[in-house]
Amino acid sequence: MADHDRPASLTLAEKAALTSGATAWTTQDLERSGVESVVLADGPHGLRRPRPDVDPLQLGGSLPATCFPPAVALGSSWDPELARRVGAAIGLEARAAGVGVVLGPGINLKRSPLCGRNFEYLSEDPLISGVLGSGLVAGIQSQGVGASVKHFAANNAEHDRFRASSEVDIRPLRELYLRAFQRIVTEQQPWTVMAAYNKINGVYATEDPWLLTELLRDEWGYTGLVVSDWGAVDDPVAAIGAGLDLIMPSTGGRSDVLITAAVERGELDQAAVDRAAGKVLELVDRVATAGSRPVPTFDRDAHHALAREAAGRCVVLLRNEGGILPLDPGSDESIAVIGELARTPRYQGAGSSMINPTRLDLPLDEIIGFAGDDRVRFSPGYRLDAAEQSDVESLRAQATAVAAAADVVVVFLGLAAAEESEGFDRQHLELPAAQTTLLDAILAVNQRVVVVLSNGGVVRVSGWQHLVPGLIEGWLLGQGGGGALADVLFGRVNPSGRLAETIPVKLSDTPAYLDFPGEFGKIRYGEGIFVGYRYFDARDLPVAFPFGHGLSYTTFEYAAARAEAVPNGIRIRVRVINSGDRAGREVVQVYAGLPGSQITRPPRQLIGFTTVDLAAGESREVELIIPRSELAYYQPQLSRWLVEGGQYRIEVGGSSRDLRGMIMVEVPGDDPGVRLTATSSLAEFLAVPQAEAVLRHLLDGHPMGAMLDDPALVSMIGSMPIRRIAAFPGSTISDDQLQALLSQLS
Repeated sequence: MADHDRPASLTLAEKAALTSGATAWTTQDLERSGVESVVLADGPHGLRRPRPDVDPLQLGGSLPATCFPPAVALGSSWDPELARRVGAAIGLEARAAGVGVVLGPGINLKRSPLCGRNFEYLSEDPLISGVLGSGLVAGIQSQGVGASVKHFAANNAEHDRFRASSEVDIRPLRELYLRAFQRIVTEQQPWTVMAAYNKINGVYATEDPWLLTELLRDEWGYTGLVVSDWGAVDDPVAAIGAGLDLIMPSTGGRSDVLITAAVERGELDQAAVDRAAGKVLELVDRVATAGSRPVPTFDRDAHHALAREAAGRCVVLLRNEGGILPLDPGSDESIAVIGELARTPRYQGAGSSMINPTRLDLPLDEIIGFAGDDRVRFSPGYRLDAAEQSDVESLRAQATAVAAAADVVVVFLGLAAAEESEGFDRQHLELPAAQTTLLDAILAVNQRVVVVLSNGGVVRVSGWQHLVPGLIEGWLLGQGGGGALADVLFGRVNPSGRLAETIPVKLSDTPAYLDFPGEFGKIRYGEGIFVGYRYFDARDLPVAFPFGHGLSYTTFEYAAARAEAVPNGIRIRVRVINSGDRAGREVVQVYAGLPGSQITRPPRQLIGFTTVDLAAGESREVELIIPRSELAYYQPQLSRWLVEGGQYRIEVGGSSRDLRGMIMVEVPGDDPGVRLTATSSLAEFLAVPQAEAVLRHLLDGHPMGAMLDDPALVSMIGSMPIRRIAAFPGSTISDDQLQALLSQLS
């Protein structure tokens, strides 16, 4: 293998060749220099490596791999250690298959519930996305395989995704859409970061020097490789110059020619090509180092068991009125299982992340395994193919008859693959009409109904949620999901999943409703920092189920919480008691708000969380150290993160609207170090004691000086720039004095 510490030994043409792929899924090899190629493969919830005998760009025909719960489900676990274990299993399978980089995780925020790719993303909150995403990356890379954190950045819609510009102000961009990326980059140094298709404020993400160089490398200290999403590069020369290292897939040599010619004409600095080629060589060395170890093997059954365990942790119990759940496996009650999704489950999303599972648990089979053939009757009730609905009334009548004769009914409802996928956004939040009509018919003959949902994005449940005593959000749970759902239904697993996104009452309530998916090539992020629960709580809007919500088969109580400021943040202690009769897991959530803040803020935002497993009757004190950085906001004028001082309201509980304890904590603020200029306002001058003193001295004896003692007048003219006040007739401040004042203050 060549000495990759000396990329200067390569010709310009060879370096340019390294900056694009050799095929759809491999980097270039250079036989003369002993540079080997690296295999990249889709993730993020399993390995999608195409078989050698199929077109590499086709989405079908991949090698078998464990299909773990997609991110939409994994986010509801609120469990970074589980994410790490899943990531390690994916990394192990990747290395066994000869894959050097897994393209995942996806950590873009769920700005709108309509985004067609929401099943690949973890949460509407950047803390959950960052913490769980960090766990996934740590797990994957622990096996000597690189992760590719995607899609960098502000990629929150599929509509016109190759061209549209995400028009987003710097504060929400920093605080929400970049925050999870920042955490993962600084904590894990992923081997690669994937630049997105979209533009950000008019500049393609693959060609944005601020994004790829100033922010990612210079500010965050990233040392790995930046790869494009497949087909995301519009201008190869601009992309390499901006900080992109690898253009995927292969360009057939076209980009190499353009890059070489641009260097020779002096339009592209050769140092940029050297950097990009050097990063590719570093990746080659990393993969080769891992590949020098013995080829690993993995236990497919063990990985399937992990997929089932993980899926069980992701299930969210939304309603359990009258204790209808768990079902008793030893009872003689008859069970009607209704819904085609029970025997033809939808367990993953459509598009580039579609895994060919090593096996698949069917919910119907698993339910029969618990209850026995003699207790369970099944009826499909509807068809998943919308084009085949000619017998819909007959199917509904059969299902209703089965439900009427049963002691309890478990109804599987959800979305077909055609309803949500990579490549297009959803148009609504509704379940198919055939399914909701079926549910109405069942409720008319049997009130003991448990609904199990299967969906990659939230669906509207308002209008019927209060009619069903049992409601389970099953998301898309991977290949072990059928067994996991049966485990929860029959109480083998006590559900501990919590919503990582709000379920709204209706689509028009959602924060991006008027700005999604955009028009004329622009997507205006008009809701600013008010995404998800931040918006619903700020507006005090009713929701179907709030962010963080999830029930258990036991009950948890919270003793009085305590909090104190410590040098690096806030220490919070709270005692959690399992007051029920079975073991369970509680997700302790911590929110912060600052009443009377000088900046626009939501009433609360998640600043920390942890899980605690408790036996029946057990109690334990939980301690969380919240880093000071979680309280910071981004100050656009100063281009800095700042913590505003004041009395913070710290709330602890089980969701953003199930708050069990509140403590006020005094937190010292950062010195903003405001730099006053001639365009700074009078109010800004008066807010700095030294500036106020000098200003009063200069205006002493002048009528304008007396105005400074009149609060009403100061309020009226406080926003006027000091330069304009100095220019007023009769002002005693000369231009020289103003410049001297500014020099003194700087």
